[in-house]
Amino acid sequence: MHQFVPYILLLPLIGFLVNGLFGKKIGSETAAGLIGAGVIGLAFVLAAVIVGEMAGSPAEDRKHIVTLFQWVAAGSFSVSVAYQVDQLSMLMTLVVTGVGFLIHVYSIGYMHGDPGFRRFFAYMNLFIFMMLNLVLAGNFLLMFLGWEGVGLCSFLLIGFWHDRPFDTGGYAPGTAMTTDAAKKAFIVNRIGDFGFLIAMFMIVGAFGTLNFDEVFARAPYVFEAGNATVFWITLLLFLGATGKSAQIPLFVWLPDAMAGPTPVSALIHAATMVTAGVYMIARCSILYALAPATMEIVAGVGLATALVAATIGLVQNDIKKVLAYSTVSQLGYMFLALGVGSFTGGVFHVMTHAFFKALLFLGAGSVIHAMHDEQDIQKMGGLAPVMPVTYRTFLIAALAIAGIPPLAGFFSKDEILWKAFSQGGLGYWVVGWMVAGLTAFYMFRLVSLTFGGEARWGHDKHPHESPKLMTVPLMVLAILSVVGGFIGVPESLGGSNVIERWLEPVFAPAMAKLAFVQTGHDPAEYLLMALSVLIAAGGIAGARYIYLRRASIADGIAGRFRPFYALLWNKYFIDELYDAVIVRPIAAGSDRLLWRFFDIGVIDGMVNGTAHLVRLASGSLRKLQSGNAQNYAYGFLVGIILVLGVIIFR
Repeated sequence: MHQFVPYILLLPLIGFLVNGLFGKKIGSETAAGLIGAGVIGLAFVLAAVIVGEMAGSPAEDRKHIVTLFQWVAAGSFSVSVAYQVDQLSMLMTLVVTGVGFLIHVYSIGYMHGDPGFRRFFAYMNLFIFMMLNLVLAGNFLLMFLGWEGVGLCSFLLIGFWHDRPFDTGGYAPGTAMTTDAAKKAFIVNRIGDFGFLIAMFMIVGAFGTLNFDEVFARAPYVFEAGNATVFWITLLLFLGATGKSAQIPLFVWLPDAMAGPTPVSALIHAATMVTAGVYMIARCSILYALAPATMEIVAGVGLATALVAATIGLVQNDIKKVLAYSTVSQLGYMFLALGVGSFTGGVFHVMTHAFFKALLFLGAGSVIHAMHDEQDIQKMGGLAPVMPVTYRTFLIAALAIAGIPPLAGFFSKDEILWKAFSQGGLGYWVVGWMVAGLTAFYMFRLVSLTFGGEARWGHDKHPHESPKLMTVPLMVLAILSVVGGFIGVPESLGGSNVIERWLEPVFAPAMAKLAFVQTGHDPAEYLLMALSVLIAAGGIAGARYIYLRRASIADGIAGRFRPFYALLWNKYFIDELYDAVIVRPIAAGSDRLLWRFFDIGVIDGMVNGTAHLVRLASGSLRKLQSGNAQNYAYGFLVGIILVLGVIIFR
C-alpha cells in the first residue's frame, strides 16, 4: 500500500485546484465545503490504511522510499521528488490529516456566509498539501519546499480578512491590519529559513547529497561527536526550527497570527506549521546526537521559551492570545524533550498537543462565534449553562493541557519531565515543573473568566451554542484528548508505551550514540509524577479560587506588583525592543543609505549622468549641421587629406 502515498498528497492538491479555479462556478457553499473537507478526510483514511498495513508487517519492512521523478540533476548531484514512508512520517501524516479534517469540517459552520468561503478552503487545502510534503519528504530539498509552502499559506491565511484592523498590543503605532500580522509572520520566518538554507549547503558540501537515507547513514562515519561542522549544521537547522516553531528569539510572530480566522489559528497552532521544527529535528536525530553542544542549546532555548511564554499567558485577556502563548510554551516543552535526547517524548507531545490545542482553539472560536466576535475574556463569564457542549469539551482540553491524569497531556508531559530529570538534570526538571504549574493556572484562569461566574456581557450579546457542524468536531477532539495518551503509557505505570516501540527503529541510531543508561523502574519517577500532578492541581485550584471567589485578590496582586505585571502585560517589551533595535534602524538606514544615497545618488546618478553626457556630446555635434554646403565640402576635403596622410605616412 505504500505506493499509494502520493495520492495522500494529491487529494488536498485537487481540493485546492477545484475550489481555487472553479469555486465561483461551484456556487454552493455546501459543495465547496464538502470538497475541501472531503479530500482531507479521504487522505486520512488512506493514511490509516497504510499505517494499518505497516503495523501488521515486520519492523524491517515498514520503511519505503516512493520516488516519482528526478527533480534536480547537476553532475553527480541529484535530487528526486521522493517520499519517505516510515513510522515517523506516517504518524505525522495521521495527525496532520486527522486533525486537519476535523478543522475543515468545523470551518464549514464557522465560515458560513463569509464572502471568501471558497477561497478559504482553497488556501486550507493548499496548506495541508504543503505540510504533507514537509513530513513525507525523503530529502532536505523537498522538505524545504513544504517548509516554504506552509510559510506562504500562513501568510495567505493569517491575512485572510485583509480589510480588518488588528490589535498589536501597543508595540506598533497607528492602526495595524491583519495583513501586517501576516507580513510579520512571513518576514520573521524568513530569518529562520535562511539558516535552514545555509545548513543544506553545508550538508551538500559534507555528504554530496540531500537524501535523508544517505546523509543519516553516513553521518556517524563522516563526523565524530562534537565535530565543528556537524555543530554548525545542526545549529543552523535549529535556527530554522526557532522560526517555524516560534522559539526565542523568533517567537514574536505567533501571537500576532491570531489575526486570522480561528480555524486558521487551530490549524497553524495544533498539528501543522508550528510543529514543523520539532519534526525536522526529530527527523535529523542522528545529526543532533553527534552534536551534544547543539542539543544543550536546543534544551536551553526550549526551556526558556516555555517559561517566558507561560508567564506572559498569565495576564492576557484576549482568549486567542492566551492560547497562542500556551502554544509557544508547549512548543518549548517539545524542544526541551528533543534537547535532552527524548525524541519520542517530543513527538508524543506533538501528537497529544494537536488534540487538545485544536480543541481549545475551536472551542475559543465557538465562544467568539456566540459572542459576536468578542474576544476579551473580561467581557464574558457565565457561558457554561448557555454553551454546555463547548464548555465541557473546552474543560476536558484544559485539564489535558494542565497534565491531569489520565488525559492525554498527562502522559506526554510526564514523559518529558521525567526525561528532563533523568537525562538532563534537576535544573531542567525544576523549571519544567514550574511551567506545568503556570500552565494549569493560566488555563483555568481562562476557563473561569470565560465560562464561570456571572455574565459580564452587554444586552446586545445573545450567546448560544454553536451548530452541530462546529460542536461535533469538538466532541471528537475531546475524546482524543481523553484517550490519545494511552498509546504512550509508560512501563512504570503498567503500560507498554506503544508509541515508543513504534518509533524506536527511527531513533535507534541516535539513541545508540547518546547511550543513556536505562536502570529500570526508578522510584524517583513516581515521586516526580506525583509532584507534577500536585502542582497542576494547585494551579487549577488557585485559579478557580481567585477568579471565581476572590477576584479582588487578582486586582490586589496586579496593584502590589504593578511593575512586574506591566512587564508581563507588555510581553517583556520584546516587540518594542525589536522595533527599536532592528526595525527602525533598518528602516532609517534603508531611507538614508539605500534609497537617498545609493538608489537616488549612485544608481539614478549613473543613469541620469549618462543621459546628460550624451546630451552634451550631441549638442556639440549638432553645431556641425549648419546647413551650409560650403562647410560640408570643406569638411569632406579635410577628411580626405587626413585619410591620405595616414595612408602615406604609414
